[in-house]
Amino acid sequence: MTRTNFGLLNALTILAVCALGAPAFANGSHQHPAANGTPNAPLDVVRQATDLPPSEERSGNRTIKVMLDTVEVTGRLADGATYQYWTFNRKVPGPFIRARVGDRVDVELMNMKDSSERHSVDFHAATGPGGGVVATDAAPGETKTFSFQATKPGLYVYYCEVPMAAHHIANGMYGLILVEPETGMPPVDREFYVMQGEIYTSKPFGTKGNQVESVEKLLDERPEYYVFNGAANALTGTNALTAKVGEKVRIYFGVGGPNKTSSFHVIGEVFDRVYQLGSLDSPPLTDVQTVTVPPGGATVVDLTMDVPGEYTLVDHALSRAALAWSQSLSFWEKRNLPDRKG
Repeated sequence: MTRTNFGLLNALTILAVCALGAPAFANGSHQHPAANGTPNAPLDVVRQATDLPPSEERSGNRTIKVMLDTVEVTGRLADGATYQYWTFNRKVPGPFIRARVGDRVDVELMNMKDSSERHSVDFHAATGPGGGVVATDAAPGETKTFSFQATKPGLYVYYCEVPMAAHHIANGMYGLILVEPETGMPPVDREFYVMQGEIYTSKPFGTKGNQVESVEKLLDERPEYYVFNGAANALTGTNALTAKVGEKVRIYFGVGGPNKTSSFHVIGEVFDRVYQLGSLDSPPLTDVQTVTVPPGGATVVDLTMDVPGEYTLVDHALSRAALAWSQSLSFWEKRNLPDRKG
């Protein structure tokens, strides 16, 4: 396949590879101020697919502390190209948040004082007007807080909803929160966190240098880049997803958007189970080739790695691939991998 535009050809490398209790682990934490990157020294904004809290055996409810810094950074978009991202905690997507039904989720959002915009967060997992957006609407230099009880199991998107929300999302402000059933999720050997998004630059894909956003293209829904985890070629090399032959793999997949639906597929594999639209209460579908995920939506897919080799993650709207994808492969190696995590 030729290297073209969009950054979505990523890969799995499969080695065929209410006070509700004491505070629990933090999902994201306020970071010490750090350089936010320059066009000559951009930050790596890619969230590694392995960067998520492990599953754990537990009983009873807890308080989950979530600390989000809204930071505007200059990050590496593609080879030779940089972009001004708006982020949660300097990565795209934002941190993966893990809770269970009945947990209390305490959210603290700090908008850095050097931000050019107001920022906020809307949790689809929170029931109530705005999902927290009014309570967390913060001007540069402000810190806002709110709490909600996780009452409905599922995999949910969160994002910045300061108007124009599509503008903030397209610049990188989205993430996932998993609300597990009270009994937890069925165990697997490896878990990964992947989100698809769109980036609208004024100049065409492949242009070198610092890229500027195009609100006109955003409103016309004409992205120059489709990306997994924030950038072109994001899940390659040391960021590749890896597993051993025979292992059960789970991918938490979401679409930040803001506009395009994904047809999520792993070339050379069939999903053993699909928790359609992120619903964990409904029986999962079995033996599924491709799953449709709308913007602002999510899914959970389980698959078993039977044959060694490289497997490619794609959005199966293949005209996008023909027009403008950039290769992004993850190699599932057969040897020298650590034992099962969580």
